[in-house]
Amino acid sequence: MISKPYHNGPASDHFDGKRFFNPGGSQPRGFGDLLKWKLGSNPAEWPDTVAVTPRMPAPRVADMTVTMIGHATLLIQTAGLNILTDPVWSDRASPVAFAGPKRTTAPGVDFNALPKIDIVLLSHNHYDHLDIDTLARLHQTHAPHIITPLGNDAIIHAAIPQAKITRGDWGQMAQHGPLNVHFEPCHHWSARGTRDRSMALWAAFVIDGPKGKILHIGDTGFDHGRPYRDLPARHGKLRAAILPIGAYEPRWFMRDQHQNPDEAAMGFALSGAAHGIGHHWGTFQLTNESRDAPLTALTAALEKHKIPSARFRPMAPADTWAIPEL
Repeated sequence: MISKPYHNGPASDHFDGKRFFNPGGSQPRGFGDLLKWKLGSNPAEWPDTVAVTPRMPAPRVADMTVTMIGHATLLIQTAGLNILTDPVWSDRASPVAFAGPKRTTAPGVDFNALPKIDIVLLSHNHYDHLDIDTLARLHQTHAPHIITPLGNDAIIHAAIPQAKITRGDWGQMAQHGPLNVHFEPCHHWSARGTRDRSMALWAAFVIDGPKGKILHIGDTGFDHGRPYRDLPARHGKLRAAILPIGAYEPRWFMRDQHQNPDEAAMGFALSGAAHGIGHHWGTFQLTNESRDAPLTALTAALEKHKIPSARFRPMAPADTWAIPEL
């Protein structure tokens, strides 16, 4: 059994002793708003399946390559290490196997074709990001070092007691070999059920290694640019930024938790990153927009903000990108 709350510690500027919150930001919407959305919405129809030809990644990469698995799951290969973000190989993003958002695309890399996984970065505990079944398979076959914000370790250890986990708060850092992984604030929330809202922390990550720095954000609202604007002063030049671009309609409900493609483009510019990757689209239908809407909206946003499309790619499952050097 998991003992809730998941984290016990002193209060801070984003923790009240029981629940985490976005300082100066917005709280997640309540059940009444959820019902209003679900009862009054007319979501776009998605295809049942979209064909994917899985990729066979290299065992190791000396420089920096990113391969899209699907949704927020990416394989980052840099400095001879292999990193997975928010790994989900399950068919549904749900607490149960028979209901909930179902995969539209197969994973861009077959699970059994993964190279040796050294690190898992787990941004928060929503089911489309923290998938216990996948983490258990990874532990059995790879025993990776899991790096995650406060409280998520309790959820994982309850199911996988032997998992190696480093937990951290915003502003802290974890190490693995030549990589330093910084926990950065973003604007989101967390829950696995109806009684544990915001009892585990959410975070972005800056991966700092010998081949450059990578920002990865699993989920965030734009929050007037606050997740981005201080990054250049704290971390200098980012070689790449991996940013969510999907699951954003209707805006009245989603604005505070999921940025849209225009906001992702603005965040990319504020971050100062040289290259951008758009994720969190096209795998699980979580919200009202059509499957391809984020692609059309991102094209318009990049043109609006005068960002060359070659610098910011919305990667689809099995796409891979050897990130250009700074």
